[in-house]
Amino acid sequence: MKLCFDLSLYLVLDPDLCGGEQGMVATALAAVAGGVTIVQLRAPNWKKRQWVSAAQALKNALEPLNIPLIINDHIDVALLVDAAGVHVGQQDIVPEMARQLIGPNKILGLSTSNAAHIKAVPQGLVDYIGVGPVFATGTKLDASPVIGLEEFATLMQIKSLPAVAIGGIGLGRVAGLRAAGANGVAVVSAICGQNDPQQAAQALRKEMAAYDC
Repeated sequence: MKLCFDLSLYLVLDPDLCGGEQGMVATALAAVAGGVTIVQLRAPNWKKRQWVSAAQALKNALEPLNIPLIINDHIDVALLVDAAGVHVGQQDIVPEMARQLIGPNKILGLSTSNAAHIKAVPQGLVDYIGVGPVFATGTKLDASPVIGLEEFATLMQIKSLPAVAIGGIGLGRVAGLRAAGANGVAVVSAICGQNDPQQAAQALRKEMAAYDC
């Protein structure tokens, strides 16, 4: 049975900003205490053994809190540690094959950055989409061109799945993205590398709550 999941405050862990495996676990736990609802491990420069070690440590820490752990791209790692799901990009394994590998009970996310991507999302296979980068970001060197808030709002009109905004998101931008139709916001440096990740998460939740009211 697939886990229920809440996309509202989606933390994408960066090992460089967090200070490696232990730092990512500590950041994730503090961020969850501050209101993060789902966590993704993304470490593009790491070797596979590091991925497995960090993924297992994060799974052990987050599972008792009922917080899903999503693995970016590496389906083998997700299966090895029995993570809650996988997130793939446009240049990664296609969603049809990803779903075949992970089975029907895992969460599958897909990155999109334009209308063609969103319209091509295979229905019934993908559970949510990431849309962006909305704003300029320095945490993903191979990111697609920035789409901006206006284009993001346009894309929200054609989505058929829950959508998470990603790319350059921090305080002052959450309410606008929610108003534009985002089901959640994905953040990296707004929490990773902050002096107090719990407080950083709480501030983002506060801005989100102000819009929701």
